Amino acid sequence: MPAVLLERLAHGADLALPTYATAGAAGADLVSAEVIVLESGARALVACGFRIAVPAGFEAQVRPRSGLALKHGVTVLNAPGTIDSDYRGEVKVLLVNHGAAPFAIQRGDRIAQLVIAAVVQGAFVEGALDDTVRGAGGFGSTGVRG
Repeated sequence: MPAVLLERLAHGADLALPTYATAGAAGADLVSAEVIVLESGARALVACGFRIAVPAGFEAQVRPRSGLALKHGVTVLNAPGTIDSDYRGEVKVLLVNHGAAPFAIQRGDRIAQLVIAAVVQGAFVEGALDDTVRGAGGFGSTGVRG
């Protein structure tokens, strides 16, 4: 398990650190450091009150919480959001409300999950590509029941 250095910011001093709800959880819960009302159809960048140093060779992925998406239509807009190993700003979550009603977020509410994942950078090399059965077929080209 890689160690992820975390620095609390002044406005997050009393908030819970990212926490895994169960021993088998892939994502640690992120909580809001602010109070906002997310109107239907609106999006907001919600502060979490800390910054992190992700180890080289890893990324932190910001992912939606399934319960918020199912019950309220609230999700992470750029899911998964990526926090690179060289980013040192505050962790924030870009939420969008696809639900029909406004959604109130209180300070300390769980709003997203943070997953630490290994990263491999590719070496891009120019050259001719081989042909495949799929070819240049794009989204849905292999069929719904594929």
